[in-house]
Amino acid sequence: MRTRAEIECWLTDMDGVLVHENTPIPGASQLLQQWRDTGTPFLVLTNNSIFTPRDLSARLRASGLLVPEESIWTSALATADFLRSQMPGGTAFVIGEAGLTTALHEAGFIMTETDPDYVVVGETRNYSFEAITKAIRFIGAGARFIATNPDATGPSTDGLLPATGAISALITKATGMEPYVVGKPNPMMFRSAMNRLGAHSENTGMIGDRMDTDVVAGIEAGLHTVLVLTGISDPAEIQRYPFRPDEVLDSVADLLAEHPIETEEADIL
Repeated sequence: MRTRAEIECWLTDMDGVLVHENTPIPGASQLLQQWRDTGTPFLVLTNNSIFTPRDLSARLRASGLLVPEESIWTSALATADFLRSQMPGGTAFVIGEAGLTTALHEAGFIMTETDPDYVVVGETRNYSFEAITKAIRFIGAGARFIATNPDATGPSTDGLLPATGAISALITKATGMEPYVVGKPNPMMFRSAMNRLGAHSENTGMIGDRMDTDVVAGIEAGLHTVLVLTGISDPAEIQRYPFRPDEVLDSVADLLAEHPIETEEADIL
């Protein structure tokens, strides 16, 4: 069993791990600084495909966290990376925002509404009946169906909003076709992130706040998994799952150098 001391590279979720509703979680800024000071390669991961890494870097900076855009890996980037590997120079009909369309453009894809190779559904606050109808017809005509992430809902100040998974389900119901989902919990998102870092699973750790996405995908990707209790999951929920993270910590503050390394946290729950 690997210990935390063997980890040379880190992947970390963003919401619920580093920030909560644009407020930095105590210890997050210090951990990022510790990684910079020690030259530890890291990427901040998010299933949110709305924003570009530059947008997200600015959002984090406004919250008091310094994360350069090249250290951010989104489900949109992972999707673009996957599609480039599958069909270089392909075409896509996209339901999504700048984070997704920019990533696909930079991967060499052409956006089209004429016989696309792929229909790609991502996060947007402007889902339209017309666009969904086109997606259904393109898939019926043979386009391959891709979704950036499976999240059915997303948060807002007024309550839950329908998200990528809900719109994908609508399209699936109409076409009978399930999308290939690139983002968490697909471990492919972690593998593409490690490729970006030049890292290997044997010495890479994943920090997340969700058992059903971060931890299970980390386990399936062969990573050292750390669950923090500052987001979605709590000790009672952990017991519901047939798998366990390598470590369970109160927050990322417990990963700071002045904290002793523990290896049995998961066993005490």
